[in-house]
Amino acid sequence: MNASKGSTLARALKGFFLDYVPCQRALSPHTLQSYRDSLKLLLRFAAGKNGDPSQLDVEQLGVEPVTSFLQSLETGRKNQVSTRNVRLGAIHSFFRYLGGQHPEHLEQAQRILSIPFKRTGNRVIEHLDFEEIQAVLKEIGVEGNNGCRDLALLSLMFNTGARVSEVVGLETADLRLMAPCSVLLRGKGRKYGKVVVMERCWSETVQRQRGRAA
Repeated sequence: MNASKGSTLARALKGFFLDYVPCQRALSPHTLQSYRDSLKLLLRFAAGKNGDPSQLDVEQLGVEPVTSFLQSLETGRKNQVSTRNVRLGAIHSFFRYLGGQHPEHLEQAQRILSIPFKRTGNRVIEHLDFEEIQAVLKEIGVEGNNGCRDLALLSLMFNTGARVSEVVGLETADLRLMAPCSVLLRGKGRKYGKVVVMERCWSETVQRQRGRAA
């Protein structure tokens, strides 16, 4: 972001992105990117079509501009309420930091923090039953290396409920192949959890791979 170097806004943004988010909060690079995108969109909106975001300062990011920005996400960009809430979460985090670092703007920060999140509808979580999972796994051909890889990955994901990002982040040391088999998953917020892999699932996967090699 190109806010001018001498403004309070510029100094706050610099401290927020270079120290507070990555160091003090130790948030993930993905969250840092999400915060950056959210605040960049807000600055561009507040500056207007022909305005220069580098000329903005804190006073220009009041409740009215922020609420108008949030409304534009839904009406102009056709974002879902969940996306609108993610953007507001980033704005709240920044103004919470701003109020602590620059007490002269604490009242304004409190007004921004009072902007509520919108309720989202309860999404029904669909899932496959055991027979459906078996049918999916049986459709995977294990004639080639890619088939063995796909079978192992899908079996692990079905068995542990791991997210794609958690499986992608696995390292060799995270797998325990001796009974009881288990895997160490790194979840959101850098939380770790060891999940036991059911023997039946692991045995069926190994047997299919052995049958290919025979």
